[in-house]
Amino acid sequence: MTYSTIKLEAENSLGILTLNRPAKRNAISPEMIADLLNAFAEVEHSPAQVMILTGEGSAFCAGMDLQALKDFRPQSHDETVADARRIASLFRSLYAFPKPTIAAVNGAALAGGCALATLCDFTLTVPEAKFGYTEVRVGFIPAIVASYVVRQVGEKLTRDLVLTGRIFDAVEAYSLGLVNEVVPPDILLARARELGAQLAAMSPVALQHAKRLLLQFSQDQIDREIEMAIEASARVRATADFREGLAAFLEKRKPQWRGE
Repeated sequence: MTYSTIKLEAENSLGILTLNRPAKRNAISPEMIADLLNAFAEVEHSPAQVMILTGEGSAFCAGMDLQALKDFRPQSHDETVADARRIASLFRSLYAFPKPTIAAVNGAALAGGCALATLCDFTLTVPEAKFGYTEVRVGFIPAIVASYVVRQVGEKLTRDLVLTGRIFDAVEAYSLGLVNEVVPPDILLARARELGAQLAAMSPVALQHAKRLLLQFSQDQIDREIEMAIEASARVRATADFREGLAAFLEKRKPQWRGE
């Protein structure tokens, strides 16, 4: 299959998926969501036993493409909900992917990009990478990923990360448990391949059953939380503060919040 926003390569037992919008810091566009979902399906049904996710250029993923989000003109609440559901589908598909996944974070992983990095089974990062669930800075909320984050770091730390929208470095990401290893840039992909080969040496049936079991422990609760998050996301996108936050970011100015 041909993709416009990503690259997908088969290498031995690995499927290497590279976000490929370097001029946009690999920001997530509607086209990229479609490409990623199709690529996930392609890797799932391929001989690859492990999927590696990384970014082209200096960033891993800077989050949603805010210009594309600003240009999106939903006509109803239902249309906004449907758009939020597409993001939820992307995150859910990565979190529940039946084969082991490895994020090789080569640079900034912010907002939705931070979600992609931390939803993989294993997250490797370079020391220079920056992380953050930064949506509140533009009048939005990291609604859909919050359900997953609270399970990884606990409620108190999730409140810190989500409510402040602060950016934190690779060392803190490791200390929080959001990152498995901090790796020098020149060996990042080599280390991801090494870990991938180690996983591929295991029984693929056992790995898939293990992942399915871990997912089932909390799947029903996550499903309910994601539905609440989709509605919350849609409600926030209808506010004046969201529109102001988007405009201020794109115009490179400080937002003037209206509180409505």
